[in-house]
Amino acid sequence: MKYFDQSIIAGFFLLLFSFCTWYEGSEILDDSREWKYSAHFSQMLNDQVVDDQDISNLDYFVYAAKFKPVFPVLMVLTSSYLIILTGYALFKRSSKKTALFLVGYGVFFLILSGIVSNSPTVGGNIFQAIFLISGMMAIIGAALYYFRIPKEIKTDF
Repeated sequence: MKYFDQSIIAGFFLLLFSFCTWYEGSEILDDSREWKYSAHFSQMLNDQVVDDQDISNLDYFVYAAKFKPVFPVLMVLTSSYLIILTGYALFKRSSKKTALFLVGYGVFFLILSGIVSNSPTVGGNIFQAIFLISGMMAIIGAALYYFRIPKEIKTDF
């Protein structure tokens, strides 16, 4: 039950940050020069983006992440918190499973860091740093969690 309250609050913030990201990313409709580089989802659906009606709502998030990364970064951090909280709640009885979950999560973030590493935009560089740092922290956290020292060692003298 104690994880439920945290997940509700984090879910609320995720919705708030998602809305703000979507709103900021809607500026792509006015920037037709960027359609070729930021409208990836629209190009998958329509082959070619001719006017602003062809732009998918998912491309708003891509545009915001590239040029206005504050709310997209907050979205990533909030969803990461939710995922790690869920993983901990599911695997808290087994330190081996929790550590394996964190290692997998860390590797996923390191792969994402490599994918966005060649981005020429400020947002891409910020996301590379966030993914790299988060991936390393998850792997280090997994090692610390797996090799943790028992809380209390009783000795009688």
